[in-house]
Amino acid sequence: MGNVYLDNNATTPVLPEVLEAMYPYYGEQFGNASSIHHRGQETRAAVERGREAVARLLGAKPSEIVFTSGGTEADNLAIFGLARPGDHIISSRIEHHAVLNSCRQLEERGVQLTYLAVDAHGRIDPDDVRRALRNSTRLVTIMLANNETGVIQPVEEIGKICREANVYFHTDAVQAAGKIPLRVQEIGCDLLSISGHKINAPQGVGALYVRKGTPLSPILFGGSHERSRRAGTENVPGIVGLGKAAELAMKDLGKNGSAHLGALRDQLEHAILEKVDLAGANGRGAPRVPNTTNLYFDYVEGEALVIALDLKGLSVSTGAACSSGAIEPSHVLTAMGLPPERARASIRFSLGKQNTDADVAFAAELVPRLVERLRELSPLYSQQAALHPSRLA
Repeated sequence: MGNVYLDNNATTPVLPEVLEAMYPYYGEQFGNASSIHHRGQETRAAVERGREAVARLLGAKPSEIVFTSGGTEADNLAIFGLARPGDHIISSRIEHHAVLNSCRQLEERGVQLTYLAVDAHGRIDPDDVRRALRNSTRLVTIMLANNETGVIQPVEEIGKICREANVYFHTDAVQAAGKIPLRVQEIGCDLLSISGHKINAPQGVGALYVRKGTPLSPILFGGSHERSRRAGTENVPGIVGLGKAAELAMKDLGKNGSAHLGALRDQLEHAILEKVDLAGANGRGAPRVPNTTNLYFDYVEGEALVIALDLKGLSVSTGAACSSGAIEPSHVLTAMGLPPERARASIRFSLGKQNTDADVAFAAELVPRLVERLRELSPLYSQQAALHPSRLA
């Protein structure tokens, strides 16, 4: 039995180099980064090196990086840190729940929300952002790359619209960081979120880019850590790991590693769809991050396929890990116009730096075989095969 992991959008393995960099800060270099003695200053220096590395990854200044516990806190800080009762916020129907549920909470506090639709490819029309603007609009929050489909939004156009309207722009770049080059000045965003465990750093650490001059209020209260933007003793090992992972991501992007990942993704997508009828790729035809494909297999229950594949040694998912076990079909896929039964028949394959040609070959052989087996157990498929044999041949 194989042991192939293709669920890197849920989380990535921590790279050996990252673990090695973190290790001393669990032991001999244990100082509090706020202490003024030498142990504290040694760890402070490590935190600042991590900040510089993250800043380089994003094309930002180190002073504009705020460390958080992950992407969810970074999104919450960006949204709750700017919004006030009576404000208007523009978001989209396909955001991660870290953004969606933050926006819904704000609605209960008197903030007005507009949720933009997407097209069949999962893309937002920038003109819809312009049309949704009001005099009271304070913030636009649109993700950079979707966690389920990998589809990239036209954030540079949206950023330009926001600048012209003097509106703050936040983008959740959790699924884009490390996969495609990011430059906050080119995007034109005021705030940008990333998460460590999506780029081969540990879970429990992330960062928010905050453009200089952005009036961000804290959502945690305590000490004056992170220039009074995020109270709490810094997670020094996690920050060191995030910084090292950012360095490695920069090197990989410089060597065009994303092209290799994209080639593997395309190879997997083509091999599966060539063998399986009544299947397709959600978001295909739109720009996507190179590691992600979301495939539907009609007449198959997605969760049943995930379990069957796992039993044979292949780890994939039906969508966002934080929504696993949900009864409702993916809000992302239904927003793209997929009927509920097709949304439930969709599987996300997300590759990482550790994946190989052999991993892709294993998945390309296993998936069609198990799809066929599950369809044979489907009464609806059998019924359709009897009524329309040529259509399902």
